[in-house]
Amino acid sequence: MSQEPYQIKTPAIPSGPEYYFTTDSGVDYEVRFGRKQDNILAASIVFGVLNEEFDQDEAGEYVVVNRGEMYRVMATVSSAIQMYMKEHPRMMSYEFTGENRQHEGDGTTQITARTRMFLRYVERIFGGGWKPVISGNTVTVVRTSMR
Repeated sequence: MSQEPYQIKTPAIPSGPEYYFTTDSGVDYEVRFGRKQDNILAASIVFGVLNEEFDQDEAGEYVVVNRGEMYRVMATVSSAIQMYMKEHPRMMSYEFTGENRQHEGDGTTQITARTRMFLRYVERIFGGGWKPVISGNTVTVVRTSMR
């Protein structure tokens, strides 16, 4: 299912780590990249909701919004990741961990719904030359060739 991404607000400095967008229903999202301390060519990807109305019980990046915008949100997250990749062409890996909701267990051995959703988009985001490696609830997408 192909969806048109929302308009993305890019960082003031093109190589910056934070991207923002707002859905049609007014939900504000952030897509953030963090470099690994032990490997500057590896980054963690975190994306989530910024609206205070969703912050009552869970951290914003792990909130379930459930407004029927999931596919367009994921298309926008995918676009933000691709924008970051274009600015950082030498990166060797990206890591995503989908945090658990209360009923999903501890996340050490089972893959959560968030991680499964991210996995569905790995090929669209990264294309050839990248391979997902799953460890517990973490997906590390590793470069297999320099295209």
